[in-house]
Amino acid sequence: MELPGDWIALLTLVFVFGARHGLDPDHLATIDGLTRYNLRRSPGRARWCGSLFSLGHGSIVMLIALAVGLASTRWQVPPWMEDVGTWISIGFLSLLGVLNLHAVFSTPPDAVVAPVGVKAGLLAHLQSASHPLAIAAVGALFALSFDTMSQAALFAVTATRHGGLMYALAMGLAFTCGMLLMDGINGLWIARLLRRSDQRARTASRVMGLMVAMISLGVAALGLLRWLHADLALWYQGKEIGLGIALIALLALSFAGAQALSRPVASCPLDRSSLR
Repeated sequence: MELPGDWIALLTLVFVFGARHGLDPDHLATIDGLTRYNLRRSPGRARWCGSLFSLGHGSIVMLIALAVGLASTRWQVPPWMEDVGTWISIGFLSLLGVLNLHAVFSTPPDAVVAPVGVKAGLLAHLQSASHPLAIAAVGALFALSFDTMSQAALFAVTATRHGGLMYALAMGLAFTCGMLLMDGINGLWIARLLRRSDQRARTASRVMGLMVAMISLGVAALGLLRWLHADLALWYQGKEIGLGIALIALLALSFAGAQALSRPVASCPLDRSSLR
């Protein structure tokens, strides 16, 4: 992946990547599980699960940025890491897309659809966390994955070329802020949705489930096509910010539509004159 040379453009791109990372199905599924658990144990904390999870996740990103920034004068990202990261991303996104489609169509009509994640499924017992530090620790544990660590390392190495360790930390902070924005919004919305169980809430959860699945499959397909066709890879260079923002905007519109669907219908006062 070719990163822009301009510092402001680079920070913007990393913020967008952080926001997109916050929309990862594993994040959505884990925040959903944490929120469901805390609605029973600590309702007041439930809506902050997304933010707490993201803060823990971001702390690991910052530590990786710091470590890579300190070591960047003696270490370079191996050329093979990008190809390995691409194929891991394609595989996971394809699997997550299929799993979330299955969740939408297999969930009973009277239930709210729960997002599905691979790591969230393997570490489901960790979603029974209620203390703020425990929720943040779950987020930190989820950051110990190849995709997060390789992205943070690549950004940090690029940043140190601009001027040293502080630039690497700024990149880590930009990524964390983007992720915190999306995870925080997601946690607030899930808490609100789960407090209700009417038909409109169930419909809203299906809209979001379908959108998450289609975006996962679409991004996986784009990654595969870029790897297979050099012309498409060249076309993609320089468009990362625009496409990332378009992706976030698409999910935001879906979120807004689902939010509108989840609002209760206001009852109209009965006009007694019409009964006479």
